[in-house]
Order: sequence, then C-alpha cells, then structure tokens
Amino acid sequence: MNVEEEVGRLRLEIERLGTVQPDGSTVVKFGILFNDDRCANLFEALVGTLRAAKKRKLLTYDGELLLQGVHDNVDIVLFK
Repeated sequence: MNVEEEVGRLRLEIERLGTVQPDGSTVVKFGILFNDDRCANLFEALVGTLRAAKKRKLLTYDGELLLQGVHDNVDIVLFK
C-alpha cells in the first residue's frame, strides 16, 4: 500500500472515531486512534501515517512525534 492510500484510510478512521466540530473539522484524541483495534490492524506505522498526513496539511496536532501513553490526550484535527 502506498502512502496516499494509507493517508486516505487514516482520514476515514478519524472520521469514524472523531467528533465533527462546528467548522467542519473532525477531532479525535491520539489515544483513541492508537488503541482502536481496527486502526491497529490497518496501520503498521500509525505515527508515520499521521506525520505524512500532517506534512500534506490534511490534519494537524501539537508536537512532532506522538507516543502512546504520553500523548494519549493530544487532539488530532482533520481539516474539512
């Protein structure tokens, strides 16, 4: 699977697990995404896929590298 496909699947999973905001963006906590069984099976390197999506300006989150436990409460915001 190429990076574009993985980023597309990540978008769908964030929409499935997240909450739509009044501005049309979708927000999900990193811990929810990381601990979801479906995401664990889909993404071999979730953090790498998040970084690729952030680099493409499809989403944003605070910091550069997200770590399980330490960053579970970090909001991942998927742009509309």
